Amino acid sequence: MLIQGESGTGKEVAARSLYNAAPRGQFVPIDCGSLVGTMMESELFGHVRGAFTGAVDSKRGLIEQASGGTAFFDEIGELPLDMQVRLLRVLQEEEVRPVGSLQRIKVDIRVVAATNRDLEKEVAAGRFREDLFHRLNVVRLTLPPLRERKEDIPLLIEQFLSGVEGRYFLSHEAMDAMNDYDWPGNIRELKNCLERMMAFNSGPLLHFADLPTGVTSSVRAQRAGGIAAVAAGGGAHAIGIALATPVFAQQSVLPLQELERRAIQHALQHTKGDRTVAAQLLGIGRTTLYRKLKDYQIG
Repeated sequence: MLIQGESGTGKEVAARSLYNAAPRGQFVPIDCGSLVGTMMESELFGHVRGAFTGAVDSKRGLIEQASGGTAFFDEIGELPLDMQVRLLRVLQEEEVRPVGSLQRIKVDIRVVAATNRDLEKEVAAGRFREDLFHRLNVVRLTLPPLRERKEDIPLLIEQFLSGVEGRYFLSHEAMDAMNDYDWPGNIRELKNCLERMMAFNSGPLLHFADLPTGVTSSVRAQRAGGIAAVAAGGGAHAIGIALATPVFAQQSVLPLQELERRAIQHALQHTKGDRTVAAQLLGIGRTTLYRKLKDYQIG
């Protein structure tokens, strides 16, 4: 099986779930990105005593250790071409030859490979072997980035918070912000964010102010940009707003809350009451829109 997805989308979690669904032997993770230099071949295929300077004992390679179980090749796209040739031979012949040995050892492994690269493009560019790609691409699983499945965010937060000692809860404002943020680091970034929040707050309630600066700044900019675009009537998805009275007729600055209220009203008028589309045009999450509708008593 080949698992594709951006970094942090949970490719190893998916691989372990597949293994746990039908466990057999060991689950052996192999980080292809960390296999560098002359020791790469030894790490994968093992070596015999005296094979090279410093080889005082024989060593089983990771592939042999996975025999009878599952070998998980993480970031398979990082594997150099010469190692790709060796790996292809292992998959075809189901045997490995340790460094310095003339003997071949039979192995029986299930292979799950993961990558954050587009391997078809890598093949076209000559950086990944086409025959190995087809060998791995028997069943393909693509994990979408977290920004494309934001409905999973509350479920992931609940899972992470339930797995820590003590009880923590998110304020509505913090939850809205986490729903609005795009999470370029995906699930890994979300988990790290929660761990940071808990480290700086004894709980049980985690607030908007506990979020990392990068998250709060991004969310504020996104919301301000969405409201400003709607109010200005510019951009491809903006909504024109005709204020009932001039902005500066009675005062030098229109309160932000009033501008926001009017932007929401005109967004709903433009979308004929479709709150999901209105939230997208405003640049805010649905949860945030529902809260603001309640705050401003907009039916």
